[in-house]
Amino acid sequence: MGDRILTTPEGLPAPRQATWHRLRAPRHPRIWFEILLIAVSYGVYSLIRNAVPEQKAQALRNADWIWRAEHSLGLAFEKTVNHAADSVGWLIVSMNYYYATLHFVVTIGVLVWLYRRHPGRYAAVRMVLFLTTAVALLGYYLYPLAPPRLMESENFIDTVLVHQTWGSMASGDLKHVSNQYAAMPSMHIGWSLWCGLAIFLLAKAPWARLLGLLYPAATLVVIVATANHFWLDAVGGVVCLGFGTALVCAWYGALPHRLPRYAHGGAPGTRRGGAAGAGSGSGSGASAGAAAVGSGPAGAGTGTGPGGGVPAPAAEPALASEHPGDPAAPVATPVS
Repeated sequence: MGDRILTTPEGLPAPRQATWHRLRAPRHPRIWFEILLIAVSYGVYSLIRNAVPEQKAQALRNADWIWRAEHSLGLAFEKTVNHAADSVGWLIVSMNYYYATLHFVVTIGVLVWLYRRHPGRYAAVRMVLFLTTAVALLGYYLYPLAPPRLMESENFIDTVLVHQTWGSMASGDLKHVSNQYAAMPSMHIGWSLWCGLAIFLLAKAPWARLLGLLYPAATLVVIVATANHFWLDAVGGVVCLGFGTALVCAWYGALPHRLPRYAHGGAPGTRRGGAAGAGSGSGSGASAGAAAVGSGPAGAGTGTGPGGGVPAPAAEPALASEHPGDPAAPVATPVS
């Protein structure tokens, strides 16, 4: 008789099914790997984005088409917003610096927060960001688009040039090292919406959740006011984020914020390879035993009295889920 192979309900051999589940299971991230991955990924992203041929004529034609399409929808408001914001000096200067800095500062800050506070969900949420950006690179290559400030036939104001503010890779002296015709989709919107949703879905404080909603909304105003994007570029950023989220959901089988907060023994107060909350030789178990009779073995959590064995009270879970009803939240193993 031949060897029988144990199969799972999915039809895969058991060892292969176990490997498949292991690959898809959330893991506690490693800081050195994450720093290296983010640095290399952003370097590759910048290299590819700026290596896309600057098809000026086609990019300007596409910009004219976008502008006409918005007029046909009755939503060509970019020029009005651009001129209104430029008339208030302190406001437009603030927007210029917002555009140049918060795109990176807030995104890195959210990544650090996720790494520290939600390590079980970190890899999935980070992968959404990476896939969103990868799809955007395809858009830059297939659909070169000039931003409104470079349209020769319109009277948009390049606010960075006019006010001589620092930081934009798309204007001034730095424009020669950045692709000027990669406006569709807008990653200022893709990344800010990623940040905002992560904060809104995972933060506890109401004020933080409110800021999560306001951040992408403010970014939309800024990219339009500075004439760096059409509002339809923002729609493109939302589509890219939706695509990245769908792929991650298909891989993990759940929305990223529905995954367990901690993974593979990464919860505070637990030990790798040991029961969470278990007492040591001079720890809580000994104290529990002593409370019962005073002669129990250290660490066992039980005592021996005149009436026989008296179990110590069960240990409290080391961690409670921040989302009530979350079946994936880790709990400590009670002391037996």
